[in-house]
Amino acid sequence: MDTQRLILFFVFGFSLLMLWDAWEKEHRPRPAPQAQAPSAATVPTPASKPGAVPAAAPAADGSVPGAAAPAAKGETVVVRTDLIVAEIGTLGATLKRVDLLKHKEAKDSSKNLTLLGPEHLYEAQSGITGEGGPNHRTLWSVQPGSTTLGAGESALEVRLSAQGKDGLAVTKVYRFKRDSYLIDVALEIGNAGAQPISPYAYFQLTHDGKASADANAVAETFGAQSFNGFAVYTEEKKFQKVQPAEIDKGKADFVKQASDGWFAYVQHYFVAGWLPSAKLAREYAMEKRADGAYVGRALIPAGTIAPGGSATVTAPLYAGPQEQSRLVAVAPGFDLVVDYGWLTIIAWPLFWLLEKFHGLSGNWGVAIILLTVTIKFVFFPLSAASYKSMAKMKLVTPRMTKIREMYGNDRAKMNQAMMELYKTEKINPLGGCFPILVQIPVFIALYWVLLAAIELRHAPFMLWIQDLSALDPYYVLPILMTVTMVIQTKLNPVPPDPVQAQVMKYMPFVFSIFFFFFPAGLVLYWLVNNVLSILQQWQIQRMFDRDKPAHAKR
Repeated sequence: MDTQRLILFFVFGFSLLMLWDAWEKEHRPRPAPQAQAPSAATVPTPASKPGAVPAAAPAADGSVPGAAAPAAKGETVVVRTDLIVAEIGTLGATLKRVDLLKHKEAKDSSKNLTLLGPEHLYEAQSGITGEGGPNHRTLWSVQPGSTTLGAGESALEVRLSAQGKDGLAVTKVYRFKRDSYLIDVALEIGNAGAQPISPYAYFQLTHDGKASADANAVAETFGAQSFNGFAVYTEEKKFQKVQPAEIDKGKADFVKQASDGWFAYVQHYFVAGWLPSAKLAREYAMEKRADGAYVGRALIPAGTIAPGGSATVTAPLYAGPQEQSRLVAVAPGFDLVVDYGWLTIIAWPLFWLLEKFHGLSGNWGVAIILLTVTIKFVFFPLSAASYKSMAKMKLVTPRMTKIREMYGNDRAKMNQAMMELYKTEKINPLGGCFPILVQIPVFIALYWVLLAAIELRHAPFMLWIQDLSALDPYYVLPILMTVTMVIQTKLNPVPPDPVQAQVMKYMPFVFSIFFFFFPAGLVLYWLVNNVLSILQQWQIQRMFDRDKPAHAKR
């Protein structure tokens, strides 16, 4: 098989790979409807023994055990910091809504992005399990205090309190910090009763399991779908994903008991996760409610509290963007929520380099260009060898054509003559394929980096390119990309086979169609790479053209 045919094979193979991946993402089976699950009023009850997974059965009348019948709705406390606007409902002391001030909605850039909120039944709930403890169905009282982070203040606290049975009193404390999406949530438990108690605290996230607007936009435009669902991390089991469909089928596989780690709900670009302190025993559970919401929960024992004593259980909540610099600082393994697909091992260093170049240039488009130059430099020796092989192939093309004419009816003799020619001229017929083979995994990894890294979401380059993670609105980059592919074809040796020559002639136009549906940043990368390749190949071809008379004498 000659070089041109191999190149054609790899181009078609890569194209089919991308089409198959897009089809599979789009046509994968959807979750089947689930039979009625526990009531929306459900709260976890105490485990029958330490370390057991908590039950989640409501009382016989459907009310929450141990909770006074709440009012139809409570008040809403609005908290404002430099990064978020949060709403806490006194019914449940629940974090009902979080708007991110530095990020805009995917389809309406005039609106702040809503991470937690009613659209997806997305809430962060917490409380005390069992009949005697205040929970996310209890009416809490907000204590007086500021709810706006003032200039010069580093943090503010919002405190809510509720009474349980038998002298159990709980104060829930939300602590918001400047320049942080991390919210410290503490349950201060007091025992004013006559008997010791051993309460359990729970921290849970609810979500309807549907993809976000960002994920839908990416799926509609690029045919790719990032992970949407729960994730659990422990030092022993590391990172485990749980899709809503797996909960529906009762096949969710995740660690149930641990003394470290965290759990989160992951969506495209954003994440919310509970991060209990390390070395603190916790149990994880997941289920689907009757209202369609999925629930992920961490259950933490507060220990035995003597009469007149108290205990505090704290679990910070991160609710914000998947900015890797922040995720790394939050908790071990939390940066794994960024979904780079099956080439993560290549995507991570690519993003690391991008981040460094962005730090130097202040522009993500310039960073992509610098990354392209760096990759080209790293693989320069390999590319140079490949282009030399292609240049030699171009010089001996007339002789190859003559061999085909001489042995057109005897393929065995033709292949033998070709091999002798390759050996005499020291040509590697596979050499021209290496640039493509090298670029394909980098290309796919960078594709996922541009789709998954929130740092590139709505990141402008210059002029008409105002979002490197979206399509080029005027298709200028894909058109330029097509031009460079045509030029590269002209520099390559013409296949002796007329049919193959025609296929290669039109291949740039066929293959370039894909680039009209790729993110602008990815097309920018490939365009710059092609320009550098053309310059390198042109220079090498000039060097070999000088030896053309010598070849002609043979």
